[in-house]
Amino acid sequence: MSQWFPFSKEEFKQAINKCNNLSVPGPDKLSWQHLKSIINQDECLVNIINVADACFNLGHWPNYFKCSSTIIIPKSNKLLYNQAKMFRPIVLLNTLGKLIEKVIAERLQFMVVKNNFIHPSQLGGLKFKSTIDVGVALTHIVRSGWAKGKTTSTLTFDISQFFPSLNHLL
Repeated sequence: MSQWFPFSKEEFKQAINKCNNLSVPGPDKLSWQHLKSIINQDECLVNIINVADACFNLGHWPNYFKCSSTIIIPKSNKLLYNQAKMFRPIVLLNTLGKLIEKVIAERLQFMVVKNNFIHPSQLGGLKFKSTIDVGVALTHIVRSGWAKGKTTSTLTFDISQFFPSLNHLL
């Protein structure tokens, strides 16, 4: 098993640069714009990294990061708003906790790909995988079937609406 190294300043800076300044802050009232200016101060960034390292090394996620608030927003282009399904609940988490989660997720994805823990046919949810990769894999499966005299069919469906809080553009 690979050794876990302390988080770096670069990991945090890369993760926060991808965050939208217009996002609504969570219960901590800390926006990404504010957190970006805090991280620009080296002493503050080192303290945040120390918190992230401690969380990971202790295997403990503080309750502060688990606090959330839910806001309800109306879906656009609806004629009436008299039913619950006309609204979308959005859960807002503490911004600092979300940043640390982003850095941990980046590191974990890198480690599992580097150590071949992901099956080669797993294409969804991974960086550097695209619809072109899916097309190549599907073409290979179809042509392999044809070479064996088999008939091939596919069934596809979009499950993104089952997980509306996920970013489906990754």
